[in-house]
Amino acid sequence: MTPAERIADLATTHGYTVAVAESLTGGTLAADLAATEGSSDWFAGGVVAYQTRTKVAVLRVPAGCPVISAQCVSTMAASLAELMSADAVVTVSGAGGPEGQDGQPPGTTWFATLVRGRARTERRHFPGSPEEVLAASREFALRLLAEEMD
Repeated sequence: MTPAERIADLATTHGYTVAVAESLTGGTLAADLAATEGSSDWFAGGVVAYQTRTKVAVLRVPAGCPVISAQCVSTMAASLAELMSADAVVTVSGAGGPEGQDGQPPGTTWFATLVRGRARTERRHFPGSPEEVLAASREFALRLLAEEMD
C-alpha cells in the first residue's frame, strides 16, 4: 500500500478531512492524494505556496519569518486547517537546491502535521539533486501524515 493509499484508508475509516500546503513539493502531494480512490470524499484540497509572498498572503506566515523553519510550517498547518476546514493536514517547505535558502543548506526540509489538534514538526536533510530532494520530501511528507493519522 502506498502512503497515499494508507492516508485514503485512514481518512475513510476515521472520518478525516485531509488537506496539504506545499512549497518545495510544488503540488505533488495534492496530486498523489487526488489520484487515490474515493478522494473526493475526504480530500479537501491543497495550497501550493511556492513563493514567500504567497505563504505570507494566503497562509498567514509572518513577514520576515524564515520559510525553512518550524515556525513557518507550523503556521502554514494551522492556517490551512482553518482555511480548508480540515482535521488532518501536512505542510512542507524546504531548500531543494542546488543552492541553499534562508541560511539552510540544500536538502533541508521542514514538515508539519496537524491532526485533530495534535501538532508535530520535523526537520530532515535529504542529499542529492533537486529532483531527488523533492522526491524524498514528497515520500516523507505522505508517510509522516499517515503515521500521525494512525
